[in-house]
Amino acid sequence: MKREQELKSFERLLDIMDELRDKCPWDREQTTESLRPLTIEETYELSDAILADDQKNISKELGDILLHIVFYAKIGSEKGTFNIVDVINLLCEKLIYRHPHVFSDTKVSGAGEVIQNWESLKRTEKDGNKTILSGVPNALPPLLKAYRMQDKVRAVGFDWDKKEQVWDKVKEEIGEFEQELEGLDYNNHQSVEKAEGELGDLLFAIVNAARLYDLNPDTALEMTCIKFKNRFTYLEKKAKEQGINLKDMNLEQMDVIWDEAKAKGL
Repeated sequence: MKREQELKSFERLLDIMDELRDKCPWDREQTTESLRPLTIEETYELSDAILADDQKNISKELGDILLHIVFYAKIGSEKGTFNIVDVINLLCEKLIYRHPHVFSDTKVSGAGEVIQNWESLKRTEKDGNKTILSGVPNALPPLLKAYRMQDKVRAVGFDWDKKEQVWDKVKEEIGEFEQELEGLDYNNHQSVEKAEGELGDLLFAIVNAARLYDLNPDTALEMTCIKFKNRFTYLEKKAKEQGINLKDMNLEQMDVIWDEAKAKGL
């Protein structure tokens, strides 16, 4: 009964999409190109809901993303290039092919071997990624891109023998960055570029350390940004209540209110 309800719900969505594409002026004008930035926005809204552990909004945002998937498939069917059946069948075939330990007789020792097999199988597919890192989208935000690249190469053994070894690399990069800062000349483009390069190397090493300790640096930084925003907003509010302009406060006065915000769990 449950599967029947799921199928009916999906059929209803497809019918609604057909109606919208036929009768709504806005929906009729949309293209894959015009939908792209909206899809990215919806993905970030889902990310926000997940980080807030807002189950109701997670459900809502997943619906918005599902709408976009159906929308792209509808446009594809109008062009005669692909349709929702192609989308689903290609996904099913990929999942079956990349999970031989589930749908075939391949044996695996754990999740790590599953990841290794997944990456290996991707490179053998006819239209698959030809290199290890070609599957990492160029448009990914740099922090997440660094994490995914490191995770990809780990699957083929390009990683530290022991996770503790990464700290030597982090310390090395800190030293090289500090050294570059000592001679930094803002009027010299090469000097600035070199300093930014060393900063990038340091950030890359820190991301690597987070990965090795099974921590997601993107999630960690996002949570810190939320925390900072909440505390600074509290600081602004308290200053306004006291009739003080933030620009007129010294750092010591700000720290008192900041610590108050921390004590409140903000």
